[in-house]
Amino acid sequence: MNILIFGPNGSGKGTQGAIVQKKYGVPHIETGVIFRQNISQKTPLGEQAKAYIDRGELVPDNITIPMILNRLKESDCKSGWLLDGFPRNLAQAEALWKALENEKMKLDYVIEIDLDRPSAKKRIMGRRLCKKDNNHPNNIFIAAIKPAEKNGKAVCRVCGCEELATRADDQDEAAIDKRHNIYYDTKTGTLAAVNYFQERTKIVTVDGRAGVKEVSEELLKKLA
Repeated sequence: MNILIFGPNGSGKGTQGAIVQKKYGVPHIETGVIFRQNISQKTPLGEQAKAYIDRGELVPDNITIPMILNRLKESDCKSGWLLDGFPRNLAQAEALWKALENEKMKLDYVIEIDLDRPSAKKRIMGRRLCKKDNNHPNNIFIAAIKPAEKNGKAVCRVCGCEELATRADDQDEAAIDKRHNIYYDTKTGTLAAVNYFQERTKIVTVDGRAGVKEVSEELLKKLA
């Protein structure tokens, strides 16, 4: 099963992607990882990408898409893949669709985790990191993973660590707004890409406002 997954920053897309990946036994492929691997391995495409990155420029699609396709052709993708982080806009969606068609790769599903913009922003700003283990989920605005309380102080809900921190970029409203401006743009942005795929393959949309368990149950039911 070949799947694209979309969701705004703060929607739990990474968590749900991991659940889908485990359920179907397909690799969860993130475009950021593809870039890092190509650059560290000094592949021809990686060297071209690095030149753009070093200049502070965006890597063009004619470099990004071949890197993605090369990854999708690897042996662990024979039974399918879950692609996360691309496309980010309408032009990239059109280019990716054409490239998949040329390679005769079928796109079975597009997953969209639907979450309104104010809720997504609130979730980002509510994240709290456990100093002992960053994988312990804590969020002051999500009831299911809200930090515990000890002596009137918030502590990690998983291990009780009394040191919870915030990431600087999670508290940078301007940076959050900039990312969300791209995602929620229905004319040329990421949601425009989702709408483009709606006319070409199966779209599975789930309500991201629910808890992790409820979202995953709805998602797996619709994929079955």
